[in-house]
Amino acid sequence: MPHLDDQEHILALNGLWKIAITKPNDPEFPSLGIFRCMAKLIQKSVSYKDWLLRDQNMYIPYYAAHIIGSYAMNEVKLADKAVKSNVISWVEQRVALRALGHLASHEATFEAVAEHEAEIIEAAIDIASTCLDTVYEKFVSLKESERLEYQRNLLTRGQRGLELENRKAEEWANQLQCWSLYLLDCFAWRERSVGLICKKQQFLKELCGMWGGLANPTSPAGIGRESIADLKEVIVNLCNVSRSSDDRQKLAIESLLQLLKDPFTRYKVMDIVVPVLVDLVELKSLGQTITQTLLQDYHKIKFFRSLNLKSERTKITLEELWDLKVDRVKRESPMTEQEIREKEAMACALKQEGNNEFWLGNMEMAAMKYSKALDLCPLKRKRERVVLHSNRAQCHLVVGDAESAVSDASRALCLSNNGRAQAYDMKGLSKESLMDCLAFISNRFGATDRKRKGFKFKIPYYVARMVNKQMNATWLFASSEKSRRRRDKCDATNLMKKKTTTWRKIKGEFLSSRMLDFLEI
Repeated sequence: MPHLDDQEHILALNGLWKIAITKPNDPEFPSLGIFRCMAKLIQKSVSYKDWLLRDQNMYIPYYAAHIIGSYAMNEVKLADKAVKSNVISWVEQRVALRALGHLASHEATFEAVAEHEAEIIEAAIDIASTCLDTVYEKFVSLKESERLEYQRNLLTRGQRGLELENRKAEEWANQLQCWSLYLLDCFAWRERSVGLICKKQQFLKELCGMWGGLANPTSPAGIGRESIADLKEVIVNLCNVSRSSDDRQKLAIESLLQLLKDPFTRYKVMDIVVPVLVDLVELKSLGQTITQTLLQDYHKIKFFRSLNLKSERTKITLEELWDLKVDRVKRESPMTEQEIREKEAMACALKQEGNNEFWLGNMEMAAMKYSKALDLCPLKRKRERVVLHSNRAQCHLVVGDAESAVSDASRALCLSNNGRAQAYDMKGLSKESLMDCLAFISNRFGATDRKRKGFKFKIPYYVARMVNKQMNATWLFASSEKSRRRRDKCDATNLMKKKTTTWRKIKGEFLSSRMLDFLEI
């Protein structure tokens, strides 16, 4: 097949692709040398551009790479070198990275891929960083008539339609980025090329904004801790995810704890991490671990004053945590049930006073009342403490203190209102705000479904509006679109300046000639 030029090869490859997708574990075609054949077809596509652009040959590398990836997905014994990752266009890159990712995931085939380790790492980093802009510039931003015909056919399987093409392009662009990160992860968790990955500081910063990206530079194995600790943007993003409803919340918390447990990185990140993790000490799964990690050397500060923290805020936060989790527990442990009820009653009275101040518009006074109530409310009365934290978060929201609102809402761990989503929106963290909104809808829907079977749940208007806003803000190509508009605006401005300069030059020449005429007279 690689040595012939027959248009029926497209039909044959289409059939082989369908078989590979439906029966990836069938050894029949691999035993007949399908990998060698597909590798030669891809090499031919790379080497002979004239042949590639003839008729329907553009589809050949796409199908060939897909066939290799499908058979390599589950079969560990396949050790053939797959395909180069930087060929043809973004469409072929996607399936090439998929094939490489499957091969790199198996121990038996990893070394075959690792023969080109540095080249693959460089290409994967480059593709992960630029693929969204590439897909937007080369496809999404183009008119229908300007798009490559074969890419449109591959995306929609011949169904066409602008909306369908854009939706599939977004889906494939996301897959392209994810496969790039997956390929990097295959090297990272084996502690291969860690220095090369961490060397790209700009990539690590961008990685935080990629869906699924945070799993790669800060794995539980402790890869690249010192490089990560030196990048404030990465630490801040990890902190944001740790206080969100994102599926990666637990991973982000564990990554921060790894940095705090390491003596070489602990004091590099303390000032950023402590005010965030202290809000999560009530988590059931990780709360105790967080408390122990934060306070592991606090006795040196409290009793010996041997540690000089850079930030006074960090020191105060640790003092408050010590009081909450150590001193206060000791004070409340011997209390009788009657004493606990009395303290709870006083806290409720202060909460009511705070509510009255809130409705009168005295937010600072209301927040002060809620703070006093929290100091009185016993630690065992968690439900009442959740309400107090939520109410105080609402006060912070009204006065525009987004960080304090996020802190209190996180401590409350309560989605009974959309407070934390609003606070994240005020801070410009669209992704975290969106995840909170979706978690709120999911929790409310589940609660309604359990209480009333058959009852149709209606999403509150303010939540729907927030979801719509954040969906637009977190659109995969949002940054690419902004860059394109900014570039177009800059080009238009430069063109206008050029026209103005030309007009002034012509006007100046005209006036000079008139002056010469006048002098001649």
